[in-house]
Amino acid sequence: MIGLRIIKKDADTVRKNLINDNQINLEYKLYNDEDYVYIPLISEYDKELVNSLIDQYSIVLDDYDFVMAKHRVRNFMEYLDDKIPDNQKEFICKSFDTIGDIVIIEIPEEVEDQKYDIGKAVLNFTKRRSVYYKKSSVQGVMRTRQLEFLAGIDDLETIHREYGIRFKLNPSTVYFSPRLATERSRIVDQVVEDETIIDFFAGIGSFPISIAHKKRAKIYSVDINPEAYKYVNENIKLNKLIGEVIPIQGDINEVICDLPLADRILMNLPGSAREFLPLAINHLKKGGILNYYEFSSEYEDVIRHVEEVADNRDCEVLNIRKVKSQSPGIWHIGLDIKIN
Repeated sequence: MIGLRIIKKDADTVRKNLINDNQINLEYKLYNDEDYVYIPLISEYDKELVNSLIDQYSIVLDDYDFVMAKHRVRNFMEYLDDKIPDNQKEFICKSFDTIGDIVIIEIPEEVEDQKYDIGKAVLNFTKRRSVYYKKSSVQGVMRTRQLEFLAGIDDLETIHREYGIRFKLNPSTVYFSPRLATERSRIVDQVVEDETIIDFFAGIGSFPISIAHKKRAKIYSVDINPEAYKYVNENIKLNKLIGEVIPIQGDINEVICDLPLADRILMNLPGSAREFLPLAINHLKKGGILNYYEFSSEYEDVIRHVEEVADNRDCEVLNIRKVKSQSPGIWHIGLDIKIN
């Protein structure tokens, strides 16, 4: 069956990425030899995720001989067999987000009456500390959402681990997406030594700290949310950094005049980053790079939006990609573009 062969030193990191996205076939055992670990994949694995991991690590995707594991619960739905009628189970969302030891799930209105049973099932399956459900989408300039406690221990502050970094946060008071782990790693790989970088919408500092963890760069971590500012300061202390992260709490429109011109500007606010394009492009050094994100169905539209603001300046598209699905037909698209 299809699986990954990964050198041992990278195996745990890759395994955690795959587990977070439910990509490992739990019906089969992982195994290892002297040099490698072999990980079985589900039949309909996420090709974009797996290819991104292959790009980052020494991974071989191939057919391998895996041994069936002893029976174990394959998903949390098995805990609901005698609690929810079969005609309602089809409404239950099978995927969820794990942030540290907190699990966040979606509950469609068709099964909201069974939310506590679903929460307990997810708690039993994941063995995490707490389960909450999304009461709202991400809202407002603070980018927060309402979460309702379902099972476990009612404590929203947690520490999330990613690529050897620790992020402390409360997911109801700050924005953070564990599904952007691969994207953060991709940006880290782009950065060269001694860059000056501004993250316009930095949140808890996940991109700046990821960069400073590996690269000797200076990153200005800007966010309007005072809770995000609090956590980025704590996260700087939690991690060993070789670069410098400078936290700034405020509106980027107001603080930009006090910041130096940048070699790189990060704009991960896909719902409204477009309105900040003039500010960003005018604050880049000649030949600076914009890591820009937008919700769109077409690559061409995203590129055009940047080129229109850049006006007569020469633009070189370095990379454009689908980061993750936002809604049917709409993608969270990442564009890396050099502006001369």
